[in-house]
Amino acid sequence: MTLHHADHESGRPSAAKDETVTAGALDRDPDGDEVDLLVAAWRQERPDLDVEPLQVLSRVSRLARHLDRARRASFAEHGLETWEFDVLTALRRAGEPYEMSPGALLRATLVTSGTMTNRIDRLAAAGLVRRRPDPEDRRGVLVSLTDAGRTRVDGAFADLLRRERELLSGLGKREQQALSSLLRTLLVPFDTTDTGVR
Repeated sequence: MTLHHADHESGRPSAAKDETVTAGALDRDPDGDEVDLLVAAWRQERPDLDVEPLQVLSRVSRLARHLDRARRASFAEHGLETWEFDVLTALRRAGEPYEMSPGALLRATLVTSGTMTNRIDRLAAAGLVRRRPDPEDRRGVLVSLTDAGRTRVDGAFADLLRRERELLSGLGKREQQALSSLLRTLLVPFDTTDTGVR
Protein backbone atom coordinates (compact mmCIF):
# COMPACT_ATOMS: atom_id res chain seq x y z
CA MET A 1 0.00 0.00 0.00
CA THR A 2 1.31 3.42 -0.86
CA LEU A 3 0.14 6.93 -0.11
CA HIS A 4 0.33 9.82 -2.53
CA HIS A 5 1.94 13.05 -1.39
CA ALA A 6 0.76 16.44 -2.60
CA ASP A 7 3.11 18.54 -4.67
CA HIS A 8 3.50 21.79 -2.73
CA GLU A 9 3.29 23.98 -5.84
CA SER A 10 0.41 22.31 -7.71
CA GLY A 11 -1.38 20.50 -4.90
CA ARG A 12 -1.45 17.38 -7.08
CA PRO A 13 -0.16 13.97 -5.93
CA SER A 14 3.49 13.44 -6.66
CA ALA A 15 4.10 9.92 -7.98
CA ALA A 16 7.86 10.39 -7.94
CA LYS A 17 7.88 11.26 -4.26
CA ASP A 18 5.62 8.31 -3.51
CA GLU A 19 7.98 5.92 -5.30
CA THR A 20 10.92 7.34 -3.34
CA VAL A 21 9.19 6.69 -0.05
CA THR A 22 8.27 3.09 -0.83
CA ALA A 23 11.59 2.24 -2.41
CA GLY A 24 13.41 3.81 0.52
CA ALA A 25 11.44 1.73 2.97
CA LEU A 26 12.45 -1.44 1.15
CA ASP A 27 16.07 -0.30 0.91
CA ARG A 28 16.20 0.17 4.67
CA ASP A 29 14.87 -3.34 5.29
CA PRO A 30 15.45 -6.00 2.63
CA ASP A 31 13.18 -8.33 4.61
CA GLY A 32 10.41 -5.73 4.75
CA ASP A 33 6.81 -6.42 3.89
CA GLU A 34 3.78 -4.37 2.84
CA VAL A 35 3.10 -3.40 6.44
CA ASP A 36 6.55 -1.81 6.66
CA LEU A 37 5.64 0.35 3.67
CA LEU A 38 2.27 1.22 5.13
CA VAL A 39 3.76 2.20 8.49
CA ALA A 40 6.55 4.24 6.88
CA ALA A 41 4.03 6.15 4.78
CA TRP A 42 1.77 6.90 7.74
CA ARG A 43 4.70 8.02 9.85
CA GLN A 44 5.61 10.52 7.18
CA GLU A 45 2.05 11.69 6.65
CA ARG A 46 0.98 11.72 10.31
CA PRO A 47 4.09 12.09 12.49
CA ASP A 48 1.78 13.31 15.27
CA LEU A 49 0.24 9.83 15.65
CA ASP A 50 1.66 6.68 17.20
CA VAL A 51 1.12 4.12 14.44
CA GLU A 52 2.99 1.34 16.22
CA PRO A 53 -0.19 -0.81 16.66
CA LEU A 54 -0.19 -1.26 12.89
CA GLN A 55 3.04 -3.25 13.20
CA VAL A 56 1.14 -6.03 14.97
CA LEU A 57 -2.51 -5.76 14.05
CA SER A 58 -2.12 -5.09 10.32
CA ARG A 59 -0.04 -8.25 10.12
CA VAL A 60 -2.62 -10.19 12.14
CA SER A 61 -5.32 -8.94 9.76
CA ARG A 62 -3.34 -9.96 6.68
CA LEU A 63 -2.53 -13.36 8.15
CA ALA A 64 -6.23 -13.84 8.96
CA ARG A 65 -7.08 -13.33 5.28
CA HIS A 66 -4.55 -16.00 4.27
CA LEU A 67 -5.99 -18.33 6.90
CA ASP A 68 -9.53 -17.71 5.68
CA ARG A 69 -8.50 -18.66 2.14
CA ALA A 70 -6.79 -21.82 3.44
CA ARG A 71 -9.89 -22.77 5.42
CA ARG A 72 -12.21 -22.27 2.48
CA ALA A 73 -9.94 -24.27 0.17
CA SER A 74 -9.74 -27.15 2.65
CA PHE A 75 -13.48 -27.28 3.17
CA ALA A 76 -14.27 -27.00 -0.54
CA GLU A 77 -11.90 -29.87 -1.32
CA HIS A 78 -13.97 -32.05 1.01
CA GLY A 79 -17.34 -30.81 -0.14
CA LEU A 80 -18.09 -28.69 2.92
CA GLU A 81 -19.19 -25.15 3.56
CA THR A 82 -17.65 -23.25 6.47
CA TRP A 83 -20.82 -23.53 8.54
CA GLU A 84 -21.00 -27.28 7.89
CA PHE A 85 -17.44 -27.69 9.11
CA ASP A 86 -18.24 -25.68 12.24
CA VAL A 87 -21.20 -27.89 13.19
CA LEU A 88 -19.45 -31.15 12.34
CA THR A 89 -16.30 -30.26 14.27
CA ALA A 90 -18.37 -29.29 17.32
CA LEU A 91 -19.83 -32.80 17.26
CA ARG A 92 -16.45 -34.43 16.56
CA ARG A 93 -14.76 -32.63 19.47
CA ALA A 94 -17.50 -33.81 21.82
CA GLY A 95 -16.02 -37.32 21.70
CA GLU A 96 -17.91 -40.58 21.45
CA PRO A 97 -20.74 -40.96 20.70
CA TYR A 98 -20.21 -37.61 18.91
CA GLU A 99 -23.57 -36.13 19.73
CA MET A 100 -24.97 -32.97 21.26
CA SER A 101 -28.34 -31.36 21.79
CA PRO A 102 -29.35 -28.63 19.31
CA GLY A 103 -29.07 -26.12 22.16
CA ALA A 104 -25.49 -27.13 22.92
CA LEU A 105 -24.67 -26.93 19.22
CA LEU A 106 -26.01 -23.42 18.82
CA ARG A 107 -24.01 -22.28 21.88
CA ALA A 108 -20.88 -23.87 20.41
CA THR A 109 -21.35 -22.24 17.01
CA LEU A 110 -22.91 -18.92 18.11
CA VAL A 111 -25.98 -18.96 15.86
CA THR A 112 -29.69 -18.57 16.50
CA SER A 113 -32.07 -21.44 17.16
CA GLY A 114 -33.75 -21.06 13.78
CA THR A 115 -30.43 -21.05 11.97
CA MET A 116 -29.25 -24.15 13.81
CA THR A 117 -32.48 -26.03 13.04
CA ASN A 118 -32.02 -25.24 9.35
CA ARG A 119 -28.39 -26.34 9.44
CA ILE A 120 -29.18 -29.62 11.15
CA ASP A 121 -31.93 -30.28 8.59
CA ARG A 122 -29.50 -29.74 5.72
CA LEU A 123 -26.73 -31.85 7.28
CA ALA A 124 -29.20 -34.64 8.01
CA ALA A 125 -30.45 -34.54 4.41
CA ALA A 126 -26.82 -34.89 3.27
CA GLY A 127 -26.37 -37.92 5.52
CA LEU A 128 -23.70 -36.25 7.67
CA VAL A 129 -25.69 -36.15 10.93
CA ARG A 130 -28.75 -37.89 12.33
CA ARG A 131 -31.30 -37.02 14.98
CA ARG A 132 -32.48 -39.38 17.70
CA PRO A 133 -34.76 -38.95 20.73
CA ASP A 134 -32.99 -37.84 23.89
CA PRO A 135 -33.43 -40.72 26.37
CA GLU A 136 -33.26 -38.24 29.26
CA ASP A 137 -35.76 -35.75 27.82
CA ARG A 138 -38.92 -37.04 26.13
CA ARG A 139 -39.35 -33.77 24.25
CA GLY A 140 -35.70 -33.40 23.29
CA VAL A 141 -33.51 -34.76 20.52
CA LEU A 142 -29.81 -35.40 20.13
CA VAL A 143 -27.80 -34.73 16.98
CA SER A 144 -24.99 -37.16 16.22
CA LEU A 145 -22.35 -37.60 13.54
CA THR A 146 -22.87 -40.36 11.02
CA ASP A 147 -19.91 -42.41 9.85
CA ALA A 148 -19.97 -40.38 6.64
CA GLY A 149 -19.97 -37.14 8.61
CA ARG A 150 -17.04 -38.22 10.74
CA THR A 151 -15.03 -39.30 7.70
CA ARG A 152 -15.77 -36.02 5.93
CA VAL A 153 -14.87 -33.75 8.83
CA ASP A 154 -11.75 -35.74 9.75
CA GLY A 155 -10.46 -35.39 6.20
CA ALA A 156 -11.19 -31.67 6.05
CA PHE A 157 -9.57 -31.07 9.44
CA ALA A 158 -6.40 -32.97 8.51
CA ASP A 159 -6.17 -30.99 5.27
CA LEU A 160 -6.69 -27.72 7.13
CA LEU A 161 -3.89 -28.53 9.56
CA ARG A 162 -1.56 -29.25 6.64
CA ARG A 163 -2.33 -25.85 5.14
CA GLU A 164 -1.93 -24.13 8.50
CA ARG A 165 1.50 -25.73 8.96
CA GLU A 166 2.43 -24.27 5.57
CA LEU A 167 1.33 -20.82 6.74
CA LEU A 168 3.60 -21.16 9.78
CA SER A 169 6.54 -22.76 7.96
CA GLY A 170 8.59 -19.56 8.20
CA LEU A 171 8.81 -19.99 11.99
CA GLY A 172 10.62 -22.64 13.97
CA LYS A 173 8.86 -24.61 16.71
CA ARG A 174 10.12 -22.35 19.50
CA GLU A 175 9.14 -19.25 17.56
CA GLN A 176 5.66 -20.64 17.03
CA GLN A 177 5.37 -21.38 20.74
CA ALA A 178 6.52 -17.87 21.62
CA LEU A 179 4.06 -16.33 19.18
CA SER A 180 1.28 -18.52 20.55
CA SER A 181 2.07 -17.36 24.08
CA LEU A 182 2.03 -13.69 23.08
CA LEU A 183 -1.25 -14.04 21.20
CA ARG A 184 -2.78 -15.85 24.17
CA THR A 185 -1.83 -12.95 26.43
CA LEU A 186 -3.38 -10.53 23.95
CA LEU A 187 -6.62 -12.50 23.58
CA VAL A 188 -7.34 -13.54 27.17
CA PRO A 189 -9.15 -10.29 28.09
CA PHE A 190 -11.49 -10.78 25.12
CA ASP A 191 -12.17 -14.49 25.66
CA THR A 192 -14.64 -14.08 28.50
CA THR A 193 -17.64 -16.28 29.05
CA ASP A 194 -20.16 -13.53 28.36
CA THR A 195 -18.81 -12.80 24.85
CA GLY A 196 -19.05 -16.38 23.64
CA VAL A 197 -15.71 -16.04 21.82
CA ARG A 198 -13.77 -19.31 21.54
